[in-house]
Amino acid sequence: MLKVAVVGLRNIGKLHCRYYQEIPDVKLVAVCDLDEKLAEAAALLFGVTSYTDFNDLLENEDVDVVSIATGGIENGSHHFAPAMMAIEKGKDVLVEKPLSNQLSEAHEMIAFAKEKGVRLACNLNHRFAPTANKAKNWIEEGTLGSLLYVNMKLTIGNPNESTPWIHLRALHPHSIDVMRYFGGDIRRVQAFMTKAPGRNVWSTASINMEFSSGAVGHLTGSYDMDNRHPIEQCEVAGTKGRFVIDDVYNEVTLYPHQQSELTVIRNSVLTGMEGFNATFKNRLQTFINEIKLNVAPDEISGSGMEALAAQTVIEAAIRSQQNNGEVIEVRVQKGG
Repeated sequence: MLKVAVVGLRNIGKLHCRYYQEIPDVKLVAVCDLDEKLAEAAALLFGVTSYTDFNDLLENEDVDVVSIATGGIENGSHHFAPAMMAIEKGKDVLVEKPLSNQLSEAHEMIAFAKEKGVRLACNLNHRFAPTANKAKNWIEEGTLGSLLYVNMKLTIGNPNESTPWIHLRALHPHSIDVMRYFGGDIRRVQAFMTKAPGRNVWSTASINMEFSSGAVGHLTGSYDMDNRHPIEQCEVAGTKGRFVIDDVYNEVTLYPHQQSELTVIRNSVLTGMEGFNATFKNRLQTFINEIKLNVAPDEISGSGMEALAAQTVIEAAIRSQQNNGEVIEVRVQKGG
């Protein structure tokens, strides 16, 4: 039985709590938030002990795993301190994305986890769906041949105006991670961004990419769309065929070259994923399974290193925009 604590108890943190309680051989034992009302409400809802001081939780509770769902600037500035505290105590840690909105902090977290020999994972949940698993198998089996391009679109409606780069740093760790999951390391980027009328942040972005393999790609991202409509599409093409994933988990279609018949795999209404939030459960379940199987820290899925690699691409895209669309070299990280 793995004992888990969740830090940060707004909507995402409560999702972590809910799904940990649905995973076999896992016991949610404690929750923590600086806001005492949030902590007490979550403790009552999930039947666990509440804390407002994470140090107190670590001293008083016997936990194996810590989920960090705090927020902060660009949804990432409050991850560093609790992650380092949990790592210091030898806990396996899963952090919401971005790992941190500061690359220096992300590097420090990864180095400290390596020093302590613990697993550091990130909630890059968009890849944790049956559609992505099937598509990854097609790539690994050679069904697509040599990869030629990876195109991605992730667009939502979000009025957040807190920083110029909130759209890039808060949303697109997901997009870049999915692109790297299928295409590998990204070598160069070139970005062009715009602000929708009345907005002060770079709310829509067009980013060209070159992968280390020689494949090319493109990301279209936006905070200016409508959440009632499909938000995400990924298309990957090679010398033997291509696939398209619609809206994260709904459907994946394989288009083989020189064949009229397609392979279409749809999410089942009755037995498939219950909705987008189920990607959180899949992601947490994978982390728990890897801990139980004693998977090495540097071999886990959606690792801190992979989150850092995605964030490094985002920072290169930001530099490109700051430099009038200059092509920026990306320092290569370990592939996904």
